[in-house]
Amino acid sequence: MKLEIQNVSKRYNKNKYGLKDFSITIEKGILGLLGPNGAGKSTLLKMIATVNKPTDGIISLNKNNIAKDPNYMRKQLGFLPQDFGVYPNLNAYEFLEYMAAMKGIGGENLKPRITQLLEGLNLIDSDKKPIGSYSGGMKQRVGIAQVLLNNPIIVIFDEPTVGLDPEERVRFRNLISDLANDCIVILSSHIVSDIDTIADKVAIMKNGTLITHGDQENTIDTVTGKVFETTINKEELTTFKTQQIVVSTSRKNSELIVRYIAETPVKNSTSKEANLEDAYLYLTKIN
Repeated sequence: MKLEIQNVSKRYNKNKYGLKDFSITIEKGILGLLGPNGAGKSTLLKMIATVNKPTDGIISLNKNNIAKDPNYMRKQLGFLPQDFGVYPNLNAYEFLEYMAAMKGIGGENLKPRITQLLEGLNLIDSDKKPIGSYSGGMKQRVGIAQVLLNNPIIVIFDEPTVGLDPEERVRFRNLISDLANDCIVILSSHIVSDIDTIADKVAIMKNGTLITHGDQENTIDTVTGKVFETTINKEELTTFKTQQIVVSTSRKNSELIVRYIAETPVKNSTSKEANLEDAYLYLTKIN
């Protein structure tokens, strides 16, 4: 199974691109798609999901051009967009039955499948209540359930953990990990912690272009030996940020502990082990 994106661009007008000359090959497993807001992640995912067509380039699944044959992709696809909507008067079970009909799914296995998904996403106790009464996190879980109804081989999640509490985020990550052996899973987020615990490979985007793509370890290697920690006065932080790439700060009495990235450390700094968040911030700052 192979999803190939070859020199794909999405142009909105003469000078505005949502995506430009983007190429990547995605195979079975979990791809974490990282990038700041406006990087072009949603634009890319909508084209993979055949919601939009590329202006230039080819997207193919197993050598089938999905712009020319969108149904080939759609019958094998599960997609949760950022702006996923629900019918507030339906309960979760009714909504999933409706979505199954829209996807052309039926038969004797449908009801057990819906029950399995509701149980796996901790919605079984609320499955007869109107979705309009659900919290934001519960609605998001209903959206995740509809993605998985047809046992897709291509699964796309665009910012799926928005509105989920920490326990729900862990449950979601476990669910996605279970899918990875049999599917291509594309998980898009600007939150690194959604990616680093489960993704097999990472792609980082900025301004509609691909900065890097590969194993997490290779991505992290770009900042190995460049991550440091030091203590500064609060008054020094603004100036410090103009000189270094600051990853995080934490308070210690009247001072700040600063984690930062630099080619050469400032005095009284301690070297730290690099992680994916360090690499992500570094690569999106320098490119």
